[in-house]
Amino acid sequence: MEPSVFSFDNLPVRNPDGNDADTEGFKHSVDGIFQKVDKLERRVNEVEQFYLNISKKQQSGSSKGGGSSIVKDKDKERHVPSIRKQQQDASKREAAAAKRMQELMRQLGTTLRQIAQHKWAWPFMQPVDVKGLGLHDYYEVIDKPMDLSTIKNQMEANDGTAYKNVREICADARLVFKNAMKYNDEKSDVHVMARKLLGKFEEKWLQLLPKVTEEEKRREDEEVEAKLDMQLAQEAAMARDLKLRNIVVQKCRCPLKRKENSGWLLQDLLLKI
Repeated sequence: MEPSVFSFDNLPVRNPDGNDADTEGFKHSVDGIFQKVDKLERRVNEVEQFYLNISKKQQSGSSKGGGSSIVKDKDKERHVPSIRKQQQDASKREAAAAKRMQELMRQLGTTLRQIAQHKWAWPFMQPVDVKGLGLHDYYEVIDKPMDLSTIKNQMEANDGTAYKNVREICADARLVFKNAMKYNDEKSDVHVMARKLLGKFEEKWLQLLPKVTEEEKRREDEEVEAKLDMQLAQEAAMARDLKLRNIVVQKCRCPLKRKENSGWLLQDLLLKI
């Protein structure tokens, strides 16, 4: 409800000296002051409505979240970093995770170099010479050609196309030998060589796999924790905003109370003129 606004329209004015011009000037001056206060009052109402809408949205989100939105007591008590600090920590966390992943890819690269030195690795070192070998149906059978030199080049690329995850390298390494087994007859030399080298690769991969799964679990846990920390930081920021809202509204309410009191004082004063 809008607060009542004092008006001079029906105010009886006593002016025994007949100085109507001075009285009117005084009235217009006071009206101007009240108009400014009215404008301030509207702004206060807008501020109240803004924060009221925020509170409703927050309550709605909490009710939809159910039990997942309830924070444990010890989490409430601990220090909650700012949103900016959370973003900085996330960048550091990503950099550390990328470094660990690079180490895993380096280890798998060592395995591929060992396989490349095998006496049967020569058919798989370079892209298949489809035209030179007259393999006219090769691209009809093989969807994604792959070879060891292509993997090596992508591991060393500096143009943004390098592998980001060790599992990507594993998938392409398997593809090198599976393509050869798929296109060539089981009794052919290339098929037998590919099957042999694939077996050696899988043995090495199984040795590295525990480290890979450990890193993936660590990344998953870090993401969950980071998400919770960011939620806590956002809720803390929201609490600070609501506290600020109360301060702003209280400070803005003071002039409105003075306005109401001033209205009655001016009315009494003018009645005595």
